[in-house]
Amino acid sequence: MSLFDTELVTLDGEKTTLAQWQGDVLLVVNVASKCGLTPQYEALKIYRKRGISSG
Repeated sequence: MSLFDTELVTLDGEKTTLAQWQGDVLLVVNVASKCGLTPQYEALKIYRKRGISSG
């Protein structure tokens, strides 16, 4: 088993694996929505937008 076999659920609720992103640059963030660090989500949104716009 490799990292790319890891199963996860998308924000849309669909099951997938990391295999679809093999060869791409990924930023994996493990968060808990009820912890006190959620203000950092804004920075993550900025990184996501930059990544989408640059491909």
